[in-house]
Amino acid sequence: MSQLLAIDQGTSSTKALIFDAHTKVVSKYTAELQTNFLNKDWVEQDPEVIYESVIKAVKELDISKVSCIGISNQRETFVLWDAAGNVVYNAVVWSCKRSTSLCKSMVDQNDWIQKKTGLIIDPYFSGTKLLWIVENHPEIKERIQKGEIYFGTVDTWVLYKLTHGQSYFTDTTNASRTLLFNIHTLDWDQEIIDRWGLTGINLPEVKTSAAIYGETNFEGFSSKMIPITAMIGDSHAALFGEGCFSTGDTKMTLGTGCSILSNIGKTPKVSTNGLLTTIAYSTPLETVYAWEGAIVSCGSMVEWLKSSLEIIQSAQQTEQMAFEAQESDLYLIPAFSGLGAPFWQMERKASLVGMTFGTTNNQIVRATLESICYQIVAVLDAMKDDLGISIDTVAMNGGLSKNKFVQQGLNNLISATIEMQKSQDVSALGAALLAGLQIKMYDSLLEIKSLLQKELLEKETSSTSLTNKFQTWKNIIQTNTI
Repeated sequence: MSQLLAIDQGTSSTKALIFDAHTKVVSKYTAELQTNFLNKDWVEQDPEVIYESVIKAVKELDISKVSCIGISNQRETFVLWDAAGNVVYNAVVWSCKRSTSLCKSMVDQNDWIQKKTGLIIDPYFSGTKLLWIVENHPEIKERIQKGEIYFGTVDTWVLYKLTHGQSYFTDTTNASRTLLFNIHTLDWDQEIIDRWGLTGINLPEVKTSAAIYGETNFEGFSSKMIPITAMIGDSHAALFGEGCFSTGDTKMTLGTGCSILSNIGKTPKVSTNGLLTTIAYSTPLETVYAWEGAIVSCGSMVEWLKSSLEIIQSAQQTEQMAFEAQESDLYLIPAFSGLGAPFWQMERKASLVGMTFGTTNNQIVRATLESICYQIVAVLDAMKDDLGISIDTVAMNGGLSKNKFVQQGLNNLISATIEMQKSQDVSALGAALLAGLQIKMYDSLLEIKSLLQKELLEKETSSTSLTNKFQTWKNIIQTNTI
């Protein structure tokens, strides 16, 4: 039976998974990935190490029965290289804040940019950090003007390496996260490129998420060339893997950050509540759009509890510690890399509000997990306002989605029913299903949706106390913007 290989290249690791045609995981391997934190807000990765992690993960699997490959990837992170494939600058990671001051000086362009790209000017997106590099590295600016520099998000870089430079492509979802892509014309926006002084930069050809991207044998590991038939940003892949194919279908992925996406159909619409307009996914038959609430800090805060505060040894401990914590008026404002949707306070710093001499480690853990719930509720409320209708069901996935305290908090705070898929690797599954759709392993989206196995979280009685705490948390953010 034919199998599908998914490469899920994330911020903290690269996963390689083989799925059978019925979405069952046949085998899986995870290669850890190092992130470099420079200065106070700079975040980079070594592009060659990213690629090496892909090869390492795949080589742990038996890919002899694989028919095609789907790639999902950390979004907004980008690489610069030259015509020979040599890296010109380290991969600048999506959470890097080096362009904060630059963004502040460009705020007058926000409306113009949003109309074209669906995004706002913020350090979260690739374009502003690319501009920072151009302004601070004149030698790179000169090479761009000479047409010597190639730009690519991680999907493009991995594809370029897998095909030994034969394929230089990206998909619509990844392109739509750069600030350089027009979501109406579905092409790079030359007006933005010229105005921002990027004329001459090489940009990859944009294809639909399901498409023929090239083929690879993984540096000779495979005895045959295997076609790459899907590429898609990881959060968008999760939307597809959840079967969110109808207008109003919504999912939340609780990873390093948290991305909440809601399908808005085949026409882009501008949010009035601080949401982004992005491309959800695309096939040769259709392009589907979504509103997104991009939350910058989610699972990364659990890592902060572990590595910086050293009050936990593993993420699993947070659940019990939060349940055991005595309730308090402690609030975490999770602006470790600024605040994303729907607040968009790029310069804000994180803070613990309400600490006393009696504050315990358990209470800090509880406040951290509660802040994750609060951020998600704020985005879902914005989505309901924009949609003009209630959201009845939300699909939830990602590492922290298994945390019982987080589950309980969200169940108490939101009216929608939460559904969870048995698969723990929904982004990888989405990439695999798109790849299978391209080679006609599946006839339709309806067939794909019928394969997904989900269960509903049992609805709990809402907590007035937690609802009141959410309102207080939101008031702290809205009245104290520094």
